Amino acid sequence: MDRIIYCEASTLSRDLGLRLQTLYAVSNRLDAHYRMAQIPKRDGGVRLLALPDETLKCVQRRIAGTLLCRMPISPYATAYRFGGGIIKNARPHVGRRTVLKLDICRFFDSVLYRQVKDAAFPADTYAEPLRVLLAMLCYYRDALPQGAPTSPWIANLILREFDEEMGAYCAKRAIRYTRYCDDMTFSGDGSLEGVREFAAAALRKRGFLLNEAKTKRMNAGQRQAVTGLTVNEKMRTPAAYRRALRQELYYCRRFGVEEHLRRTESALSVEAYLRSLAGKANFILLADPANRDAIDCKEWISQQTKGG
Repeated sequence: MDRIIYCEASTLSRDLGLRLQTLYAVSNRLDAHYRMAQIPKRDGGVRLLALPDETLKCVQRRIAGTLLCRMPISPYATAYRFGGGIIKNARPHVGRRTVLKLDICRFFDSVLYRQVKDAAFPADTYAEPLRVLLAMLCYYRDALPQGAPTSPWIANLILREFDEEMGAYCAKRAIRYTRYCDDMTFSGDGSLEGVREFAAAALRKRGFLLNEAKTKRMNAGQRQAVTGLTVNEKMRTPAAYRRALRQELYYCRRFGVEEHLRRTESALSVEAYLRSLAGKANFILLADPANRDAIDCKEWISQQTKGG
């Protein structure tokens, strides 16, 4: 791929399909284009998100789809990339004796402005004023905003060198490594001794820390889960998830969808509930395309939507 060199703001404006005045106006009034929102976390806490408005989101989508998507990222990164996803992240770890999961502590909040500028908008591609402008449009209040469309792409770029260093270390030891956003997974049939320490040191020199509370080692005799999928002998969704879908389908068939929604005090419409049920079946089929319960569920939903 030929590298595009942006020396003039007019060229950048043309390729993004946005007026230069718009880019500068938005970058000069970022507070007016973000709103803060709290999202509940599984551990009972909350995650604070900076959400861009439609104007800034449009700018960030153009930056991601025109500029950031052209940047090379590590093959070990499985999230926020073309052809990536939870299946790609989990598959390498199927049937391994030991699985180790590590997590980066407050990754997005720990990202520095200079890291965004250097990793996403390098000096050999962009003139300095344009590097500053683009980095400002993707950074907010001393953090990489989790609600911005550009942030996932930038996260992969910032961690590219770490991924390569970690991958080389693991390859020499027959250890498999993948990273899904700030969650790292390692697996092997031998000892994983030293992996956590090496990862911690590699992250530390880049300004990040491990979240020790989320370090988890899973042996073959335990349920081994990677990005929501079990990987012990074959890749599949958790048994409890499959049972829940089977139970929902049973009640829908026995009582009818409307009565089932009334009994469960659901606020969803019949159409919205059926879409939700289809989404659960599709999730199961992603990992296990031959799953009979999920196939049966989708066939039943198809009959309902056709009035059968």
